[in-house]
Amino acid sequence: MAESETISVDTSMNELQDDPLQDLNDEQLYQLLEETIRANEVLAAETQMFEKYLKRVEPKDVPGINQAVTATPSLSTHEVRSVGRKRSKSRSSNIDKSLRLSAEQKCDIAQREIEELREEIEDLKDDSEKVLDMYRAIMEESEMRLAEIKKSAYEFDRDILKTAVNSRTGKVIAERVTRYFEDKLRARDTLIEKLRLKNSTLKVNKKKLHLQLKQKEEMGEVLHEVDFNQLKIENSQYLEKIDERNQDLLRLKLMAGNTLQVLNTYKKKLNTLNMESDRLRSEIASRNDLLSRIDSETHLVEEDRFKAEKINRKLRQQLTDYRVPDVMDYVGEKANLYEMQKKVKSWERKVEIAEMALKTHRKTWTQMQIASGQNQGWPVETI
Repeated sequence: MAESETISVDTSMNELQDDPLQDLNDEQLYQLLEETIRANEVLAAETQMFEKYLKRVEPKDVPGINQAVTATPSLSTHEVRSVGRKRSKSRSSNIDKSLRLSAEQKCDIAQREIEELREEIEDLKDDSEKVLDMYRAIMEESEMRLAEIKKSAYEFDRDILKTAVNSRTGKVIAERVTRYFEDKLRARDTLIEKLRLKNSTLKVNKKKLHLQLKQKEEMGEVLHEVDFNQLKIENSQYLEKIDERNQDLLRLKLMAGNTLQVLNTYKKKLNTLNMESDRLRSEIASRNDLLSRIDSETHLVEEDRFKAEKINRKLRQQLTDYRVPDVMDYVGEKANLYEMQKKVKSWERKVEIAEMALKTHRKTWTQMQIASGQNQGWPVETI
């Protein structure tokens, strides 16, 4: 008993001495606690995944598990009592390490779980698609039935309620109603017969397709999972190529759009330049016409200038040939001019006197003619 007490006291002292948490402050302890919680969450997720994996797979099928379990040594009670806490901790850590999964095993389990989740997702997608198809079919059937009911109600109102009413009693004629329903039943029977024939033909086609499928399975022409995987890979490659082609097409469309914008800009510039060219052509034509008129006027002016120069030369020649007369000749000519002017004035005076005398004679002549015409009755001539 005393030995056990001394052993417990020694172990408690060793634990106090070996405890690494004594040297940590509150912040470090909080960080250590957070890291431990995160590590525990990761371990819990791994444990949950491993439990799901073990539910589907037997432990003997898991590689490395049996070896780890069989490799763990069994400890006796005497060894446990004789060794200290530090040695037991190291031994337990070695046992935990031997029981833990390796990284390859964890990756294998995670990969299998991912595949199982994908299969479950695919199954759920298939189930949901089936449910959606069923609901779509129900909706289409209900819409078709609703359309048929509306059509039947419209036809009944058109054929019976509006046209089969007795005008005297105001009630519906029973014969028309029975005839209407008989016609409807006959139409329904014909429709049922058509659908039955169509159903029989579809069944025959279904049997043919099943026979063809069996023949292909017997001949080995049916596609297997490997072929489907190969087709999926090729499909993904083709989809990548299609995406690349779509990107190229989009890039080419952008280039074509930019080119079209540039082309429109150049077309506008060409239109403006054509208009400017037409305006310049018309202006050039008008300028050429003006130039031709100016040339003709210039030709005429040249001719006038030539004539004027000729006259000018002649006048200059006359001017150079002119000789000034003597002073006495000038005085004599001037005296003659004065004499001639005096003579002209005298003659002008004589002409005035003669005109006055003529007027007097004409007046007298006119009076004589008037007087003689009044005596003899002749017409009077005026001068």
